[in-house]
Parts: sequence; C-alpha cells; structure tokens
Amino acid sequence: MIFIGADHRGFELKAKIAKWLAGRGYEFEDMGAFAYDHEDDYVDYAILVAQKVVERNAKGVVICGSGVGVDIAANKVVGVRCGLGWEADQVHAARKEDNINVLALAADNINEEKAMKLIETFLETEFVETDRYLRRIEKIRRFEK
Repeated sequence: MIFIGADHRGFELKAKIAKWLAGRGYEFEDMGAFAYDHEDDYVDYAILVAQKVVERNAKGVVICGSGVGVDIAANKVVGVRCGLGWEADQVHAARKEDNINVLALAADNINEEKAMKLIETFLETEFVETDRYLRRIEKIRRFEK
C-alpha cells in the first residue's frame, strides 16, 4: 500500500502521481488535499501520510513546493524515515541503505517525468539488510525512544 499527500503547491503533481500509480496497478490511498486551497498547510498531509505508513507498514509519497516542509513534518512521526528525492540514484541509495519508507518531492523543482522516475525507483528498490545498514537504522530507533 502507498499513501500520498500534498498541499496546494503539490496538489497538481499529486493528481498526476495518482493517475500514474493507478495506471500501473499500484494499490494506493490519497490522503489529500482533495481540493486546491491556497491556505492549506503541508504539515497536515505529511503527518497524516506518515502516520498511515507506520500504522500499515507501508510506503508514502509527500509533496509540497520545496519538498523540505513535508520531509521535516513526516520525519516527526516515530518510525518514519523520509527522504527528499532529487535524483534516481540518490533515491535508490536511500531505499537500499537507509530503508526510507516515505519519499518527499519538491513540486516547484521537478517535472512530472522526473517525479515518476523518482517514485518508480522508490517503489522498486528493496532495502538490503546488511549488518551495517541494520545497525544504523537500529541506532535511529533507539534515539526515537
């Protein structure tokens, strides 16, 4: 399961992502925004997606203008490892080595084609359970407690 959410600046890109996910047969749930509202706050959608990701042991994609706001907000939820995606190789490494479970995107700085490539990389890359990667994630878990 994949949860997606975006504020007004990511609203249009989120709609394209939803269509892309549906066209490829991915099971996903849109957590909003459901209508364009210039006054909405990215925090609301990022937290909601992050909570669902942890609750369902799923993956999520969060979008705002810079990507930074949703990244920061999602990472406040215990159990979330959100990464801001810029390049496919960077997202690949973040999944493979850091086991990110939420991908943050900057709607103002990437086009639709790049966004889909980043999401595809995020969804298709598996975490490699080596001792060092597991050790690092465990250190994060201990700190969260």
